[in-house]
Amino acid sequence: MALLSHTSTSSAVPARVLMGAGLALLPWLGYLAGTLPPAEAAAWVTLDALEAAALLTAGGRLLRHDPRHRAPAAAAAVLLLGDACVDVATSLPGPEPALAVAMAVIAELPLAALCTALATSPIRRSYRRAVRVRRPSGRCAGTFPR
Repeated sequence: MALLSHTSTSSAVPARVLMGAGLALLPWLGYLAGTLPPAEAAAWVTLDALEAAALLTAGGRLLRHDPRHRAPAAAAAVLLLGDACVDVATSLPGPEPALAVAMAVIAELPLAALCTALATSPIRRSYRRAVRVRRPSGRCAGTFPR
């Protein structure tokens, strides 16, 4: 997959997609909170806020080439998949099922697939060196004094 190549320019593309999707969810949260009944709004706003947080965290970490982007990417994939399923299952008769399926096919499922691919991509050697932890004594974590 060319999008998941680990050069600095190609890793920026999926990172920006994740960041853009996370930022796009923020106004959506306000719309949901203002238009849905309070009980429904609480559930949907919470789900979408968790999605936004996971997408923004994964995207931000991926932009910095931080290998810890995998956990939030995996969380985002699960949340997006669940969101798509619940959207389709709870849509009322009429135009809602078509809109729910369209949102799932156009946005949620492709984004979940990207997050899954990012979460399961192998750790590069340069990532391991980039996150080496230094202790105040100057020794690396896990080393013993001589």
